Amino acid sequence: MIVVRDNNVDQALKALKKKMQREGVFREMKARTAYEKPSEAKARRKAESVRRARKLARKRAQREGLLPKPATATRT
Repeated sequence: MIVVRDNNVDQALKALKKKMQREGVFREMKARTAYEKPSEAKARRKAESVRRARKLARKRAQREGLLPKPATATRT
């Protein structure tokens, strides 16, 4: 649920888009626009699984000190 404050629709729309992006709504809409062959779906699911596994392994290695922590951007 997005609340519009002070008639600021632009800010509410920005928050809505960000929330939809996080939840994967745009990705799902794009995927549903065209038919995806079963072999393509299987390849996509496998690639997503590999990506998740690599990300988890990278985070685990960073926690254990095997890899340096990612540099955080500082705002000025």
